[in-house]
Amino acid sequence: MNNISAIIKNVRNIMRQDRGVSGDAQRLEQLGWLLFLKILNDKDKELELLRDRYRSVIPDKFQWRNWASDPEGMTGEELILFIDHPTDGLFATLKKLRAPQAPQRAALVREVFDGSNNYMKSGYELRKVINQLNGFDFNSSEDRHVFGTVYESILVELRDAGNKGEYYTPRAITRFMTRMIAPRLGERILDPAAGTGGFLSAAIDLVRDTQVRTLDDEAILQKSIVGWELKPVSYVLGLTNLILHGLDVPDWHYVDSLKTEYNSIGPKQQVDVILANPPFGASIADGVETNFPQSFRCRESADLFVILMIQLLKPGGRCAIVLPDGCITGDGYKERIREKLLTDCNLHTVIRLPQSTFHPATVSTNLLFFEKGTPTKDIWFYEHQLPEGQKSYSKTKPIQFDEFEPMIAWWHKRKETQVAWRVRVDDLKRGFDLDVKNPNSSVEERDHTVGGLLNQLAERQQKIELLVTQLKAALRVS
Repeated sequence: MNNISAIIKNVRNIMRQDRGVSGDAQRLEQLGWLLFLKILNDKDKELELLRDRYRSVIPDKFQWRNWASDPEGMTGEELILFIDHPTDGLFATLKKLRAPQAPQRAALVREVFDGSNNYMKSGYELRKVINQLNGFDFNSSEDRHVFGTVYESILVELRDAGNKGEYYTPRAITRFMTRMIAPRLGERILDPAAGTGGFLSAAIDLVRDTQVRTLDDEAILQKSIVGWELKPVSYVLGLTNLILHGLDVPDWHYVDSLKTEYNSIGPKQQVDVILANPPFGASIADGVETNFPQSFRCRESADLFVILMIQLLKPGGRCAIVLPDGCITGDGYKERIREKLLTDCNLHTVIRLPQSTFHPATVSTNLLFFEKGTPTKDIWFYEHQLPEGQKSYSKTKPIQFDEFEPMIAWWHKRKETQVAWRVRVDDLKRGFDLDVKNPNSSVEERDHTVGGLLNQLAERQQKIELLVTQLKAALRVS
C-alpha cells in the first residue's frame, strides 16, 4: 500500500512540473491512458504464455514493453514526437487501429484513444512518469488486484484538492451489496452508471471464486458482465479495471445511460442483476428526461436512474442500488417514482448508512435491494451503526467490510432488533415516504439541517428558561 501511494504521489508531483497539464482533471486523463497501455501490455504478456499464437492488437512499435519499459529509453522531444506525431505517432496510430484477429479488442483501444489526450509537453517529465508506472507489475500476485487501490488513491487526491463530484463507492460497500444480491453464473449483470467498474469487478470476483470451475464456465462469465459509463476518464479507467480482472473483451460502453430509449427496452435488453451507485445532483443532457414517461420526467439524475433500472430488469431480476435520502422522500414525481418501485417490485430491504459513509460528502445514503415482478408488502430496514467509539468515517478510518458481518448474519434469519425493523407498505407515511426512522433506537435522532439545528436550539432555550424559572421558584421558597 505504501508503495502504491508513493508512486501515485510521485506521478502527481512530476505532472505538476509540466506546463501542459492544467489541473486535476487533465492529470487524471493523462494517467488513465498511460495505465491502460501498461495494464494491457501486462495482460498481453500473460496471454502470450497461456495461449498458442496469441497476438496483441497493439502494433509492436507501440507496445509498452518496446518503448516505455526501459528506464533509459527515449525521452525529451523524441518521446513527445513518438506519441504526438500527426500521422504515425502513438495516438494517431491507435485512433485508427485495426486488428483482424481481434476486432472487438481493437475497437476498445480505438475508443480509448479517440477520447483521450496527451497533455504533457515535456518528454523528460513524461519519461519520469512512465518510469514511476513501471513500478507496478500487474501480473504479480501482490499487484494483481491493485487497480482499485490505485484509483482510490487518485480520488483521494482529487478530493483533497477540493474537486467536487467524484466520490467512489467504498469497496466494503460494493463487496457487501454484491454478496447480498448473489449473482449467479450465466446471469447478465449490468451497472448502468459504472464509473471505474467497482461493482462489476466485485461481481466478477464473487462469481469466479464461487462458481467458475471450467473453461466453459469462464467463457460464460466473460459474456455476462456489462458496463455503461459517460465520463471519458472513468470510461478508460473502468475498461482497464475489467481487463485487469481477466475480461478479454469487456462489454463496456461509452454512453449516456439516460439517453437509452425507455420504450425500446424489451426482453433482449433486459438483465438479471443490476448493481449501481448512480450519480445524484448531477446535470443531465438537455431533453434527456423526454425519454421517460411523462409522470416521471425530472432533472434529477438519480431519480431517472431508478425508473430506468426498473425497466432494464427482467421479471424476477434483482437490483441493489445506492440512493441518497432525497430520493426516498419528497412529493410530486418523487412520490410517483416510489409508487412505481413499490408496485412493480418487491423492495424487501433498505440499509440506512451513517452520513459520513461517503466521506467527505455528508449526505445520508441508503442501500436499496429489490426484485422485479411482485409488489412490495413489507420492507425491512436496517440501521448500520458506526464502530463503537468512532464518531464518523474519515479518510483514515473508512467503512470496513467486517462491519457488515452482523448484517450478513441477520440477512437470512430476519427479526426485529435495536437496529432492524419491519414496516408494512400500508403503514408508510403519505406519499410512500421511505425515510422511516428507527423506532427501536435508544439513540436520539438529530436533524442536522439548518432548520433542524434552529429547532434544537429553540428546544434547548426553552429547557433553560424552564430550569431558570424552577430555580428562582426554589430560591424564593427557601
